[in-house]
Amino acid sequence: MAFFASKKYDAVVCGAGPAGLMAACTLGRMTAGARRILLLDKKEPWKEPIFCAEAVSRDRLSALWPVDPSFVRGPLSGIYFTSPKRYRAEFYSKDCGLILDRARFHRSISDGCAAAGVECHYDALIKKLERTGDRWQLSVMAGGQTEQISAAVVIDATGPGCRLTRSIECLQGIESGDADLEPAIFAVAEGIEHSREHIELFFGSEFESGYGWIFPRDGVEVNIGFVLGKDAVHQGSLRQKLLDFIARDYPQAKVKAVYGGMIACTGANAKPFAKGGLFKAGDAASCVNPISRSGIVESLLCGKIVAESVKDWLDADSQANRERAEAKALARWMESLGKSHVQLARAKDVFNSISDKQFDRAAKRLSAMPREKQTLFRIFFNVLWACPSLIWKMRSFLH
Repeated sequence: MAFFASKKYDAVVCGAGPAGLMAACTLGRMTAGARRILLLDKKEPWKEPIFCAEAVSRDRLSALWPVDPSFVRGPLSGIYFTSPKRYRAEFYSKDCGLILDRARFHRSISDGCAAAGVECHYDALIKKLERTGDRWQLSVMAGGQTEQISAAVVIDATGPGCRLTRSIECLQGIESGDADLEPAIFAVAEGIEHSREHIELFFGSEFESGYGWIFPRDGVEVNIGFVLGKDAVHQGSLRQKLLDFIARDYPQAKVKAVYGGMIACTGANAKPFAKGGLFKAGDAASCVNPISRSGIVESLLCGKIVAESVKDWLDADSQANRERAEAKALARWMESLGKSHVQLARAKDVFNSISDKQFDRAAKRLSAMPREKQTLFRIFFNVLWACPSLIWKMRSFLH
């Protein structure tokens, strides 16, 4: 018995993270049942995801997907910026963000996909992808057997590294995310004193070319971890480094689980991520804030842009128009967030050059101010004040 409803699809979306879900849902809604769309992943997207702190901007999320209390853990009202000596500056803005329950959030978009007529399979492993003639051929392990299906368009939303299409990208000249990965690790822990409405970020040489964090979850548990730069030099295991950090700063903490892996980091290229009917979206396209490494809303936006370009590709009546649709995906991404990501990436090395002493000096000065005066502008100004050479370095990067 066939596992799939068809052997031929107009579009197959590979990966059911935020980018893949958004791409499939958007494409399903835009085509209103006129196209066969298939969404594949090897596991249900409402399984608890990892490598993610679940914080988003309320305004940016609501512009892309309706905010429902069912998938919101709670509101965010600020950020603590903490220096190596643990001086703490606070940026406060009432209800500026949200902590999501990613499992329920994914379920919400998955339900949207099904309602839009997308055929969804979350127990399907793509074993092989290759180009044959004018279509993509996929070998998929599903339902205990391997089936062959084909598609006019494939959207790779498989996340950092995009192993599914890496060799094909090299042949087609599409930007590969393979080099844009950084090591990250976090623990789900309880017994850590924290504000339920604040993120806490830790800076300094302890987290070389990266930063540490505490993100609230449900008022009891937190997500505590760090990311390091891809060229950072560290001794021993990242797991032990994390456990040492927790034990030193939070000796009463109880670690419940530890997760680690490589995450996309730069988000700063202007090379094509679509060619020959193969599109990339989200982390697979390195559409990540290069300094904060945030990627949830970025992936949603990228998935939406890619879906709209795929719709144009499928409707195109010539190869030239299909190529225009592919180019449009990158152009729209660059106009929305890509250009600002390029600027941030250029400034990243400068930011990483700030010394522990300079972080401490800026945070100490800020922590003495009333909370209402600790605006993002003042935080940025005080970092520059602590390290005036940055002003001249930043000028060359931001022009």
